[in-house]
Amino acid sequence: MGDDDDAPADRRRQRAVPSGRLSRLGSFGKLAGGVAGGMIGEGARRLAAGERPRMSDMLLTPGNAKKVADQLAHLRGAAMKLGQMISMDAGDMLPPELAMIMARLRDQAQHMPPGQLKTVLADAWGPDWRQRFTRFGPTPVAAASIGQVHRATTKDGRDLAIKVQYPGVARSIDSDVDNVATLLRVSGLVPKSLDLSPLLSEAKTQLREEADYEREGQELERFAALLADDPRYIVPRLDPEFTTTDILAMTFVEGAPIESIEAEPQAVRDTVIGNLIELVLRELFDFGHMQTDPNFANYRYQADEGRLVLLDFGASRAIEPRVSAAYRTLLSAVFKGDRDKVREAAIDAGFLGPAAAAKHRALVDRMIDIILVEIGRPDRFDFGDRAFVSVLAEMGQDMAEDRATWHLPPADLIFAQRKISGTALLAARLKAKVDIRALAAPYLTG
Repeated sequence: MGDDDDAPADRRRQRAVPSGRLSRLGSFGKLAGGVAGGMIGEGARRLAAGERPRMSDMLLTPGNAKKVADQLAHLRGAAMKLGQMISMDAGDMLPPELAMIMARLRDQAQHMPPGQLKTVLADAWGPDWRQRFTRFGPTPVAAASIGQVHRATTKDGRDLAIKVQYPGVARSIDSDVDNVATLLRVSGLVPKSLDLSPLLSEAKTQLREEADYEREGQELERFAALLADDPRYIVPRLDPEFTTTDILAMTFVEGAPIESIEAEPQAVRDTVIGNLIELVLRELFDFGHMQTDPNFANYRYQADEGRLVLLDFGASRAIEPRVSAAYRTLLSAVFKGDRDKVREAAIDAGFLGPAAAAKHRALVDRMIDIILVEIGRPDRFDFGDRAFVSVLAEMGQDMAEDRATWHLPPADLIFAQRKISGTALLAARLKAKVDIRALAAPYLTG
């Protein structure tokens, strides 16, 4: 199919994606059986040591964590995507064992074998599709949860990035989400009293949208137009000729991984993250539309131009005015240092449940005070200083042990917060220092 053969290392990363309903269901069954076997072994070991093991202790062993991560990575699609979403959303708040699963999912990059890829492309473009290109790179330049990306050159010289969806992903979304939810229930990580149905329904809707590459092409064009006059950002352009529901073709844009600027001077890192935070603010308060997937792979950096390359718009969605208003109220209260207003705004927005706020009032107020002290410092906010985050995480775990007061925020708020939390996570990775008060000030009036 291509111009060069896959290297042995690349072959080790090849693994056919289960595309049929029964094969995917069988994979979940195999996973459950493997985890159950691991639980029995771990339980026997702890009993022999004179311990009384809890169910969660037996389930979340390193061996079982590896089984879960590897199987979800093999399935790709919604199963892997949900794992990545949980990882980006929860950040430092995950239990260590679950964080291990999610870290492995972020690092997995298996891709389709050549035979499966050829079949997918022939189904989409016809058996003679190869004649339309002078080059089609056989090895993906990127592989993710829903699809993999190849670089190609058309007969008329267009340099394209071709995103090819894994077979069966779209058809398996509902069952994959339900199966992952079952795993979370069985693990004991989610209390049975917590109604996950609204979030699961919204997750299914968004994942179906992400699997529609024609829709993503429209979102690509939307953001290209919104940012056309801002030289700090560059968005690939859609190539309609090769785009279908399962294949997205766009101009190939060069850029280095965003993590590669870790070694750059402080000023460069601060500027890049400042521009990224400003983009989030514009999406939230100006555009009314947000790309809600903050995966690091969705950002590249052009050092010569100092520009951010923005990729992957499948998770783009409208931001409801009430969500923007809720963030405006909350940020205003935080910048004013008003603890009571922060608490009220967090409850009104849906971040904090009224039951938890009432029962754990003193703990909630101490957490708010920590945030206010950090945000209220006169100099730039140091994302690299994470000491207070571990303190908040520990306090949050204390409150989370009271499962009777668990609360699920509205789904649209969760997706917006996912982008904000992921951006903060990247800022921490790059140890950026940013005057967030100055960046947010223009959006907090009116």
